Amino acid sequence: MLDGFGQNRLLAAFGWAFALAMMVFLVAPSLIVVPMSFSASDFLEFPPRELSLRWYFSFWESAAWLRAARASLVIGVLTVALALPLGTLAAYGTRDLPPRAQVAVGAVLLMPAIIPSILVAIGLFFLLARMDLIGTYTGVVLGHTALAIPVVYVIMTAAFADFDRNLERAAESLGASRWMIWRSVIIPNIKGALFAGGLLAFVTSLDEVVVAMFITSGSNATLPKVMFSALRDHIDPTVAAISTMLITVAVGAVIALLRGERRRRTT
Repeated sequence: MLDGFGQNRLLAAFGWAFALAMMVFLVAPSLIVVPMSFSASDFLEFPPRELSLRWYFSFWESAAWLRAARASLVIGVLTVALALPLGTLAAYGTRDLPPRAQVAVGAVLLMPAIIPSILVAIGLFFLLARMDLIGTYTGVVLGHTALAIPVVYVIMTAAFADFDRNLERAAESLGASRWMIWRSVIIPNIKGALFAGGLLAFVTSLDEVVVAMFITSGSNATLPKVMFSALRDHIDPTVAAISTMLITVAVGAVIALLRGERRRRTT
């Protein structure tokens, strides 16, 4: 019934134009820092009048920036180590619940991603302050884990929806222990989703700034927090170079996800 729409050149051209406009609207604000990062000026400048790599060298020669990058990497890895198994087990456990209970539990698990980040940060601040964890790696990892679990939960819920439970029942009927079922049946079938969930959990932690503003301090201040402080106190073009490197990491993550999804569909 809709075959005629594919032959309408005007509609096709409008569709392409709309898609291109949306791509520019979504990508342009992020990509504008790329040429600014190569400016030789002492200020953020677009377009740059003179090209230079001085702000990239400024980053790699700065102990403060490298300490913040190291803190972000450590916190991101620890966040993945906590959020990935917790989100996966939550998705696995809720799949057998009645539909209403599944919706209720899912709503609770997704709450940190739904409510404003500032409210999550304030709540975490008072909770972690009572536990004397403000300004510690443990505190910020717990905060980032709370934000990353909803991401992992959504991905793993979709993965378990496609998972053939007959494989699990067959392994159980053959006497396999629960650990063997996870190691030999479940994990091999959801490894693509596990990779995607871990990667997005890491990016969630790497990109988070609001919770970090409340919880981190000193040596465990994350890279986004130091970038925010650098822009607040004075205009430091090193921020543009760091943003470009973070964009490169994000693009690499998206490419890895797409390649993993394509490989999963072909196998």
